[in-house]
Amino acid sequence: MDGVRGNAPLSPHPGNPPTVDYTYGDVSGIAAMNMQSSSLPLQEGKQQSGSRKRPFNLLRWFSLISMAVIATVAVALGTVSTRFVIEESVERDALLTAQFIQAIASAEVRHVSIANVRSMGELLDPRQDRSVPDVDPQVRAAARGEFLDHIEHLPDVILANIYAPDRQVIWSTNPALIGTNIHADEDLDRAFNHKVPVSASYHNVDKAREEQKFITPPDYIFIENYIPLFDADGKNVTAMVEIYKEPKDLINRMERGLVLIWLATALGGGLIYLGLYWIVRRAAILLAAQQKQLIANETFVALGEMSSAVAHSLRNPLATIRSSAELALELDAGPAQKNVNDIIGQVDRMSKWVRELLQSLRPLNDDPEPVNLVATLHECLVAFEQQIARAGVRVVFQPPSIPMVLSQQVQLAQILNSLLANALEAMEKGGTLTVELESTHNRGVCVVLSDTGKGMNEEQRMMAFRPFFTTKTGGLGVGLVLVKRIMERFGGGVTLDSREGEGTNVRLVFQPVP
Repeated sequence: MDGVRGNAPLSPHPGNPPTVDYTYGDVSGIAAMNMQSSSLPLQEGKQQSGSRKRPFNLLRWFSLISMAVIATVAVALGTVSTRFVIEESVERDALLTAQFIQAIASAEVRHVSIANVRSMGELLDPRQDRSVPDVDPQVRAAARGEFLDHIEHLPDVILANIYAPDRQVIWSTNPALIGTNIHADEDLDRAFNHKVPVSASYHNVDKAREEQKFITPPDYIFIENYIPLFDADGKNVTAMVEIYKEPKDLINRMERGLVLIWLATALGGGLIYLGLYWIVRRAAILLAAQQKQLIANETFVALGEMSSAVAHSLRNPLATIRSSAELALELDAGPAQKNVNDIIGQVDRMSKWVRELLQSLRPLNDDPEPVNLVATLHECLVAFEQQIARAGVRVVFQPPSIPMVLSQQVQLAQILNSLLANALEAMEKGGTLTVELESTHNRGVCVVLSDTGKGMNEEQRMMAFRPFFTTKTGGLGVGLVLVKRIMERFGGGVTLDSREGEGTNVRLVFQPVP
C-alpha cells in the first residue's frame, strides 16, 4: 500500500561493486542529458513568463460580472415597477375622486330649481350672487351648500379649496384661505389651461405654497387633485376644486405592494444568479477536470512514447545479458557463480520494470463488465497466501453479501494484487491486513484495504498518485498510478489515507451494475 518506494537498483552485496553495462543506451542517455541541459534556459524563460500571467478565473469573473448585471437589472426593474404602481394608484384615485365630485355636481344642479343655471360651477362663486337680481342669494347659497357639504365630508380629505377662474379661493375647509389669490401654482394653471384633472403626490408639506395650509397636517404623504367644473357646454372651466387627500388605506396597500415587488425582484434576481452560478460552476469544474485530464493524457502520451522507446531498446540487451549469464553459469561453477546469479537477478528486476512501465502506460480500452468483487478478493488473497504466512501478517476478511460491480476481471485482479503487494511490503515485521466491504449512497460498493505498516508522511501521501514517484527501494512508482487509472476508467475512484508509523488505508469505490 506504500506503493511508492526506491530509485536505482543497487547490488545486494556491499562488497561487490554493481555491474554496469555501457554498451547499450549510453549514447541516447548522453544525448538526452545534453538536450535536457540545453532546454533548461528555454524552460526557465517559459516558466518566468508563465508566472507573470495569472490564469483566467472563469467562476470568479462570472460571479462578479453577473452579480453586477443582475443587481442592476433588478434595481431598474424594481424602480420601474415601483414608479408604475405609485403613479397608477395615484391616477386611479384621482380619476375616481374627479368622477365622484363631477357626479355630485351634476346631481345637485338637477335638484336646484333656479332659472338659467345649468352647472354647479355657476353657483359656487358667491361674488356672482348679486349679479342675478331676480334670484334670492340665500337660494343660491343653499344650493351650493349641499355640494360643499359633500366636498367637506369626502373620505380622507384633509383640505379642500375651490378656485374661481381668476385663481381666487372662493371656498375652503380652512376659512383662513378664503379670498386668497394664488398665482404661482403650476399645477393649478395647468389644470385651468389644459382643462384636465391633475394629480400630484407630496411627501412633505411645501410651506412656500400658500394654499397648503392644513388645519390637521398629514402624517405621511398626501395626494393633491385638481377637478375642473365646466359650464353647460363643457368648453369653459367655471370653477376648480382642489382636494388634498391622505388615503391611509391606499397608502398601506401601496406600501405592501412595493414590499412585495422588491421582495419578488430580489428573490427572482437571486434565483437567476444562483441558477447561472450553478451552471457556470459546474461548467468550470468540468472544464478544469477536462483540462486536467488533457494534461494527464498528454503527459502519458509523452511518457508512453519515451518509455516505449527506452523499453524496446532495453529488451534485447537485457535478453542478451541474461542468456550470456545463464551460459556462463552452465560452463563455470567456480567462484564467479555468485556474481553471475546477481547479474541474472538484476536483469530480471529490470525486465519486470520494463513490463510494469509498458503496462502502466498502455491505453485502457476494455469495456466494463459485471464482476464478482468478493470472489476476486478471495482469489487474490489466496495467491498471496505464502507471502502472508512468511511475513507473519494476520488477515481480517469477513465479506458480506454484496451485488456485482462494474469493472474488468483481469484489471481488477491486477490492481488488487498491486495493493496487497504494497501492504505486505509495508508490514515486513508482521501486522494486520484488514479488508472491508461497505455500501455507498448510490448503491455502489467500497472496498477498504487497511494495513498496520510503516505508513507515509503527509508529503509522500500527497504525491502517492504521481507517476514515477516512489519511496520503495527497487520500485518504479507506477503501481498506484495504474490503480487510479483503472478505477477512474470504470467510473469509480480511489483515495488514500496514511499516517507515518500507523499504517495506510486505501478506499476503492465501484459503480453498481445498472
